[in-house]
Amino acid sequence: MGAGVIKKTSGGSGRRRRRGGAAQMSEINVTPFVDVMLVLLIIFMVAAPLLTVGVPVELPKSAANALPSEPEEPLTVTVTAEGAVQIQTTDTARDQLIPKLRAIAAERASDRVYLRADGSVPYKAVMEIMGALNKGGFSNIGLVTDIGGPTLDGAPASGG
Repeated sequence: MGAGVIKKTSGGSGRRRRRGGAAQMSEINVTPFVDVMLVLLIIFMVAAPLLTVGVPVELPKSAANALPSEPEEPLTVTVTAEGAVQIQTTDTARDQLIPKLRAIAAERASDRVYLRADGSVPYKAVMEIMGALNKGGFSNIGLVTDIGGPTLDGAPASGG
């Protein structure tokens, strides 16, 4: 495991390399390197799920397919169960929502926005936020749901 010592056998030539009769091995010990890499792997495996952006809400289930991903980070507006509105993770007052959305829309290339609303939020409140998104300059609104919801044709919901 560690660096070893090769003992010189007696006999042979009269030349001596070292006084102690031993020469060092020239091997690289990779065990500490592997240990450090395993620790870093565990740290990244634990930390990766914590890096996702979002506010915890109970999304309603839907049988709709997922939207394709975009090159630009999507803008997400969240309506919590308490009725609070957040842009990404920043709390926003309802009267300040449209001016903030207009400022954001002026800086973005895409007009797509994702609306996440808790399943317990009334339909009227969700529609008010959708109207504010439209007035703020975002006409391409995607509603975020969880997969596996009921279908109207009686067929089982697809998982992907």
